Amino acid sequence: MKVVVLLSGGLDSATVLYSAKSSGYECYALSFDYNQRQVRELKSAIALCEAAGVVDSKVISFDLRSWGGSALTDDKIDLPVERSLAQMGENIPVTYVPARNTIFLSFALAYAETIGAERVCIGVNALDYSGYPDCRPDYIQAMQEVFRLGTKQGREGEAIKIVAPLIDMKKTEIIQLGNKLGVPWEKTWSCYAGNEKACGACDSCKLRLEAFAELRLIDPIVYQ
Repeated sequence: MKVVVLLSGGLDSATVLYSAKSSGYECYALSFDYNQRQVRELKSAIALCEAAGVVDSKVISFDLRSWGGSALTDDKIDLPVERSLAQMGENIPVTYVPARNTIFLSFALAYAETIGAERVCIGVNALDYSGYPDCRPDYIQAMQEVFRLGTKQGREGEAIKIVAPLIDMKKTEIIQLGNKLGVPWEKTWSCYAGNEKACGACDSCKLRLEAFAELRLIDPIVYQ
């Protein structure tokens, strides 16, 4: 059984990778260099692939910075820092990258159909305070229909399935699952800032640190 795992290098996608591995799947990892601010995450994606022993891994390159539209792809848009959880949940933040998961899933679908994979796994989470529109159950359901209608495999056989195992889980629950699966947290990366050390102040760092603290665990990555 083959599965394509969308692997950013972050906490969530690492947990999805190790979950697929523990289920006995042959894992094929797909990561993206889209000229993002936090390109440092790709080092973690590569390290996780080596640690998990994936069958194959690919980094797909394209440039979303050419039109920007997000604090992650446009340096003129300030990165939100030191926000409370309440502030994070008020509306969709400027770190939202327009249609990013649709782009990622399109690549994953093409790759999966080519290699004969049964599943595409993605680490989206609807309970994350960022509230991105392309991380919600109705979006995943809609993309599943695209997978069915937009491929030869979907029309003539059984459609490739999108699996989002973390979509209804709290960040603390994800960490607990990752601990059971043996995810090497020290190899993961969540920071949006784009430096060699995590900033500890962006939304992603804050959510990660709060979850580890709630579980009375120490986050093993290095912060500024």
